[in-house]
Amino acid sequence: MAGYHQNLDQQQAPAFFARGPSPLARLAFFSALSLALMATDSRLQYLGSLREHLMVVLQPLQLIANAPSMLYESTNEYFSTHHRLLNENQLLRKQALIQAISLQKMKTLQLENTNLRELLQANQSLEEFSQLGEILHVGRDPFTKKIVVNRGSVHHVVEGAAVVDAKGVIGQVTRTYPASSEVTLITDKSLTIPIQIERNGLRAIAFGHGRDNTLDLPFLPANVDIKPGDKLITSGIDGIYPKGLAVATVTNIQTTPDSPFARIICVPTGGIENHKQVLLVSISQLESTNSAVSTNQTTENTGTSVTAAETVKAPPMKASGQHKKITNGAPVTAIDSSTPNKPNAQD
Repeated sequence: MAGYHQNLDQQQAPAFFARGPSPLARLAFFSALSLALMATDSRLQYLGSLREHLMVVLQPLQLIANAPSMLYESTNEYFSTHHRLLNENQLLRKQALIQAISLQKMKTLQLENTNLRELLQANQSLEEFSQLGEILHVGRDPFTKKIVVNRGSVHHVVEGAAVVDAKGVIGQVTRTYPASSEVTLITDKSLTIPIQIERNGLRAIAFGHGRDNTLDLPFLPANVDIKPGDKLITSGIDGIYPKGLAVATVTNIQTTPDSPFARIICVPTGGIENHKQVLLVSISQLESTNSAVSTNQTTENTGTSVTAAETVKAPPMKASGQHKKITNGAPVTAIDSSTPNKPNAQD
């Protein structure tokens, strides 16, 4: 029995975990193998085709791995896009309906305007001439609001032409050069513009404030029918600005007990300091030219009549210079031409 236990002790314990080289030896071996493979591949390029075939094999696996995320993104985008498109479609339908109604009203107003003009035999609206210009630089005086555009007298730009952008009036041409023009912005203190309230047709004159790019409507009573949010448009009564161009929006109305006038502050509608391209609009002088020609013709005709009257001489008179003319059987004595300032003398 003692010998049996001694033989069991002499037997080695079974190895449940096979132990190979140490971790440090493995690290060194694989590091050297990696460096050798990289050096060989960089010189011989023999692993290029292997990589290509490996990518072909792994491509389906990559697609399968990315399928859940791609499906989630596609589904989310579909529903969000669908919802956004529905909202945009509804909004566009409302805008189209409103614009269609406005267009119908505009056509009706145009027909009525045409009929009224035909009935009154009024002249048609003034024709407008416009051309595109580009801002070269801002004026050198920091206390004025002026810009310089690349259109001048050689481009048929005249002083007084209105300068507008896509949103409204921004200024007026105040000086022209051969190849450029100086434009004074509507916010300059020296510039005024006749305006009209779009809501009620009230006419006034807007003055530039100068400092904070705003406009004022001075000398209006405190109870004037103007509200914040009212749109100001050009009235066209000055013959410089075409009628109906957007000018500004009323933002603030201040009244004080010690002043009979209201202080009305407006913000320009156009981009005073935002855009580089502008449009120079001038009213055609055709109507004024026709008026001048008519006036000249009338003057010439009058002058011709006077000249003809002076050319035709009266028949010679007697010394007394008195002639009798019978009108309705009553004798009427003519005035002596030699005494024009005397009262009528009777024979």
